[in-house]
Amino acid sequence: MSIFGLPEEIAPPTVVSSRSGTEQAGAVSTSSARTAERQSVGSKRKTSGSGKAATLTWPLLEQLGLTEQERRARCSGIGGSDANVILSGNPDKVLELWREKRGEGNPKCLEDILPVMLGSWTEPFNRQWFEKVSGEKVFGVGRSQTCNIHPWRRCTLDGLVHDGRAVFEAKHTSAFKKPEDVLERYMPQLQHNMAVANCETAVLSVIFGNHKYEIFEIAADWLYQLELLEAEEEFWDCVQTGRAPVAPPVPLPPKPVGVREVCLEGNNSWASAAVDWLQDRDAAKRHSAACGTIKALVEPDVARAFGHGIEARRSKSGALSIRELGQ
Repeated sequence: MSIFGLPEEIAPPTVVSSRSGTEQAGAVSTSSARTAERQSVGSKRKTSGSGKAATLTWPLLEQLGLTEQERRARCSGIGGSDANVILSGNPDKVLELWREKRGEGNPKCLEDILPVMLGSWTEPFNRQWFEKVSGEKVFGVGRSQTCNIHPWRRCTLDGLVHDGRAVFEAKHTSAFKKPEDVLERYMPQLQHNMAVANCETAVLSVIFGNHKYEIFEIAADWLYQLELLEAEEEFWDCVQTGRAPVAPPVPLPPKPVGVREVCLEGNNSWASAAVDWLQDRDAAKRHSAACGTIKALVEPDVARAFGHGIEARRSKSGALSIRELGQ
């Protein structure tokens, strides 16, 4: 998450969905985590007695970092952000995470990394903007869940949507990031959280720099989740035994598939192309049928056939092309 400014003007959202899949991770148990009050720290408008806005308060930096208890908890299992590292394909990052989980060396101080802190700082705004443009309420902010099949698999959710059937994840990334790159980067975390929370859908709410906003809907992909689980099991075994980990191969992320229905009645380009398509479709069918007939009449040993203003030429590879004579 690298960003270069605070949200100023946000465009309407685009919704994308990935191919469907089936969640295979098993049952989960819910435990308490960071309080919702701390997670929902954001801009709050205070009103005076007259009802007019008086001041705005913003979260302090010391409210955004991890507590010592949370840092220790990170070493006792694998969370969603850890999944991003494990399937990053970066051996140095995987080794660094391994040392952190084993309590070796000094863990990286995330409080000094601007993109990390700014992403945390804008998370409440991101959540509120999602609620504004989608009309959905995000709940369960900061909820921590543990898989009862693999107790070392955990996640702390940015929230739940779709009546608890989908996990919610908020990200603030660079204005220059492509949507497909964002999906690829955070796919391990999304699939991990879906597996642990036993959800079949994830909603990724992304602010790009300070000028664009998109919502992505991603379905659980059990094949991807299986590869992720195997990579996490191998990594966790390395943590327990002290064996140095090797960065596993990175599986292909699920391909986004559009599921929306949109009306383009007001789009002039669509209207012009639609008129041409309707007017010319019968002619196009006749043209295609004529091409088939002409090619069928050219015997295999004929290099060129012509007549009635057209010719059919055979290429060196044997393919026939039809054109108007004199062109």
